Amino acid sequence: MHSQIPEPLRALVEQLARLPGLGPKSAMRVAMTLLKWPEAETRRLGRGIHDLRDDLHLCSRCGGLSATDPCAICKDDTRSRDTLCLVAEWDSMLTLDEGGFYHGQYMILGGLLAPLAHADSESLDLDRLIARLEEGEVRELILALGATIDAENTASFIRNLVRKRFPQIRVSRLAQGIPLGAEVKYMDRETLRQSLQYRQDI
Repeated sequence: MHSQIPEPLRALVEQLARLPGLGPKSAMRVAMTLLKWPEAETRRLGRGIHDLRDDLHLCSRCGGLSATDPCAICKDDTRSRDTLCLVAEWDSMLTLDEGGFYHGQYMILGGLLAPLAHADSESLDLDRLIARLEEGEVRELILALGATIDAENTASFIRNLVRKRFPQIRVSRLAQGIPLGAEVKYMDRETLRQSLQYRQDI
């Protein structure tokens, strides 16, 4: 970074550059944009960032971010309590729920098993999941973890854990295979393999 940049600006750019998708040049553009904003707007943004950790909580039931505990989804009495959809991260839950086609409960696992990134089962929120299953309400656990190798490994780990400790709970997963609008000839081998493995009666 240029030596003539004032220290307060340099410090802000260095912090911004640590955000996903922002390198040093993008961070400098963001900082310069903030300097052009009206003072009231920049102060409001600063307060919002400052208050974020105080105003947000992790829901004690699902592990999602919320301004209340429990969160609105967990408090909703109209939602089915016998299905629990397990997702890796909170934003996956948001995406699923925005569709409006699932009306059960959620649980955020807090990541995936990723040996290369040194993320083992200790990094997952398994205690919360087990405690939830021990309540006895859940009849089906839906694994909505994705279709990556890490997601496959995590799904297998969770399935084995649940089958061993809670054999009465059905473990299912989101259907995988050829996406809507795609042609077979353009599919990769793994997608085709899963499409055949999880084929459905019609």
